Amino acid sequence: MQGIPDDQKAFYEDQNGLPYMYELDSYYNYRLTENYLDHGYLGDTVINGTEWDLHSYYPPGVPLDYPPLIVYLAAFIYKLVNIFSQIPLSTVCFWIPAFIGPLAGVVAYLFVRRFTNEYGALAAGILTVTAPLYLARTVPGWFDTDMFNIIFPLLVVWFFFEAVESRNTKKQVLFTFLSVFSMFLFEMAWNGWQYLFYIITIFCIVYIIHGKIKGNNIKNIFNVFIPFFIVSIVLICITNFSNIIDFIYGPLELIKMSGSRSSWYPWPDLYSSISELRRPSIEEFIAKVGPVLFGLGIIGIFLILRLLVNNELKERFLNKMNWFLYVLLVIWTITGIVSLFKGIRFILLLIPPLVISAGIMVGICIEYIRALKEKEILIKFMCLTFMIIILIPAVLNAYESSLLTPGTDDDLWNSAVWIQNNTPKNTVIITEWSYGHFFAAIADRPVAFDGRSAYIETLPLRQFYNNSTFNPQSPSTSREYWIDRAFCTNNESLSEGIFRMLSTGGDNGYLVLDKYTGNTSKSVEIINKILGVNKSSAMKILTDDYKLSQEEAEEVLKYTHPDNSNPFVIVTHDYMINHAKWIFYFGEWDLSKNSGKNYTYSTGALNITSNKFKSNNNVTGDLTTNYITWNGKVPYCEIIVENNKIDKHYLNKNSDFCIFLLTDINRSVVVDKRFENSMFAKLVLEKSGSNNLKPAYKNKSVIVWK
Repeated sequence: MQGIPDDQKAFYEDQNGLPYMYELDSYYNYRLTENYLDHGYLGDTVINGTEWDLHSYYPPGVPLDYPPLIVYLAAFIYKLVNIFSQIPLSTVCFWIPAFIGPLAGVVAYLFVRRFTNEYGALAAGILTVTAPLYLARTVPGWFDTDMFNIIFPLLVVWFFFEAVESRNTKKQVLFTFLSVFSMFLFEMAWNGWQYLFYIITIFCIVYIIHGKIKGNNIKNIFNVFIPFFIVSIVLICITNFSNIIDFIYGPLELIKMSGSRSSWYPWPDLYSSISELRRPSIEEFIAKVGPVLFGLGIIGIFLILRLLVNNELKERFLNKMNWFLYVLLVIWTITGIVSLFKGIRFILLLIPPLVISAGIMVGICIEYIRALKEKEILIKFMCLTFMIIILIPAVLNAYESSLLTPGTDDDLWNSAVWIQNNTPKNTVIITEWSYGHFFAAIADRPVAFDGRSAYIETLPLRQFYNNSTFNPQSPSTSREYWIDRAFCTNNESLSEGIFRMLSTGGDNGYLVLDKYTGNTSKSVEIINKILGVNKSSAMKILTDDYKLSQEEAEEVLKYTHPDNSNPFVIVTHDYMINHAKWIFYFGEWDLSKNSGKNYTYSTGALNITSNKFKSNNNVTGDLTTNYITWNGKVPYCEIIVENNKIDKHYLNKNSDFCIFLLTDINRSVVVDKRFENSMFAKLVLEKSGSNNLKPAYKNKSVIVWK
């Protein structure tokens, strides 16, 4: 926690003196590991032969479809180290990435050493572990599957190449098996394993056909690829039959998602708001890969081609490289670049091929230096200098990228512990989705929405789930709409009705209504009208205004106005202020037009000196005279929140925004005036609550509302 002042570090440390997890998805993996250690499988229970997660997307929960390797690894290490001492599971999970991450550098070193000298191999290893995005996602405390996304692809391709190159039958069988086994482990490590399988499969088929037409010897490639393909499919599908469905339908789903409409139409596409799924700019891309790795990798691809087309140069500098691996490397690189259109996190797919070409590039340069007719000591000095010039900037750049702040803190932790100790087991937690995994793990209560969001990975499989409580149209991003809608509205009854519906009926209210209306937009319009009124009034609206039969209305009301609703709590925290623009965008989503509106929203750090204030989002003014402006414009209203007191002044009726001065936390918030009295304003900005929602627990930045 290099970027955090020493006197504040304890706020971000757990009871063991370690920083809280940096990535909140880590708590999902931690919870599944607890489950596995407790009862031998990852889910909470088994329904009709399917593991079921009752903590996530509740109700009804979701089928547990998750790659188990990270859980198996953590459970094994936990059992092993606790033979010798008492180490908490959270501590084991915290440190695992620090041991797994560097292994990718070892594999890269061994792979590249196959084609070039020690210098090139060393460069490949160091450039792998210092690639900024990979390093940041393998620091201690980032307990997620990213740590596997370079190791296994390198192993699969390396062993596959060795099998193709081998002229010894036993070695060929051995390396083919190692490649298949690495692919099997990759499948157990990450849901996106199919990309590499498809690259190898399509490439080999085309290469074999091309070789057959040209009359080339393709016997070795054919003898390796066929067993690789068949055994991989069999091994992967025996362990988890759903993989065959995912394997077949996954690409079709990807094509569908690439269309003009999102998979969640007409609901808003929550994934568009997730920073790691945003398409990176050129500058971001280079920064996350690492300028050195990117430059050497791209230049390396062209330099290798230059040597391969000249037999003399190839024999002199690159005699162990061939066209088979080169073409595979180019296709791998192109696939990695194309994947960036789906998000910045997929830079991880591009790092392995760039590392290989960069390492070979360095090795070639070293061979050129060695070819100079100079004294041996001078040659060694030149080689060492060249390596330092290349690698030191990569290391320094990586260090700067790894200055991270934990994803949670003492306030959030204490609120989760309070919920665990003071609420019934069936209490549903409703909070911002990014904190869902954390509260599900630490509070041990079901959450309405969490970091797996709409479970996009399960789209190809849903029609095959064998559970009457599960609808293939759910999970979806509808939860984001409803939760944000409850925060956007100034109708307290509607807001509380939404929370009640979600905690007990889940998605069933609108799903049942869809059967009668045949129009999701119309269903949402109806539900927004009935949730803010009592059951008898809602019945009248459904039967009189929308012409539902008595029986149909009762079926809808069973989920929107349940007779026996689950207890629920709403958790708000100051971090929500940073992301509220998405709350307004999704909460005011127009399903009929499949669009939202970018409402005015800005927040900044507030500095008050002698009753005069200014903030870094251009809010300035004077507390004595109540004069205040944002970008030189006077707001519709000014709301000062200090010590649980709210002081409101109306200043300009022609203005379309309000300014909240949160003096207790030194923040200024500019928001569209339509949200002046919204539940977001009451629960998050003013912290005043509503007629029925009262604070049950409160600390500096978090409130639990009941």
